Amino acid sequence: MRIEHVLANKGDFVATLPPTATVAELVDALGRHGIGAMVISPDGRAIHGIASERDVVRALRRHGAALFDLLVTEIMTPEVQCAPVAASTEDLMVVMTEQHFRHIPIIDDEGSMLGIVSIGDIVKSRIGELEGERAALIEYVTAGR
Repeated sequence: MRIEHVLANKGDFVATLPPTATVAELVDALGRHGIGAMVISPDGRAIHGIASERDVVRALRRHGAALFDLLVTEIMTPEVQCAPVAASTEDLMVVMTEQHFRHIPIIDDEGSMLGIVSIGDIVKSRIGELEGERAALIEYVTAGR
């Protein structure tokens, strides 16, 4: 299955924060949206970085409570692994597993963000594919009787 189908089912909403946001604003937004990572973007399309719960925890160990006053750009991952909308779910499963990524922004040919997928989105999609294959096999076997 291609990622464009995953986005069509999931939707294209991506929670973003501007580079001027603080870590306290990041933590608030992650909790409010019930998500594990946010794209750092000045306009909702350009990707300047990604900040995850893991980034917050690692930075909390280094900075303590002072962390919450830092800019999100000080703890984010600036080089973000992105994928084209034409990528397959299988391709992203491999990348996410090998690189230990839980979130990958999806971009168009010009590099503008179209959406984001999580490992959970990929697993859900794959389970749907397997259930469809299973139903087809059961139909094939039982129809042959």
